[in-house]
Amino acid sequence: MNRIERSFAFGQEAKIRYMDGEFQVLKNGAFVRCAVTGEPIRVEDLRYWSVPHQEPYIDAAAALKRHLERAAKAGR
Repeated sequence: MNRIERSFAFGQEAKIRYMDGEFQVLKNGAFVRCAVTGEPIRVEDLRYWSVPHQEPYIDAAAALKRHLERAAKAGR
């Protein structure tokens, strides 16, 4: 991403396709929102996501929380 693209995307939410070990930016943006907390995550800092559910997470704790929520629902 170059300087012009970065300034154009500033403040906009990105659209991302989450894949195994990587992600593909579908729409440039500065951040995505955590599926659990709603907090913004800078695209450069994105490390946790779910491929089957196509969701980003701010940290490992949020990813675990979502996993446990889904496991509890499936167990009902």
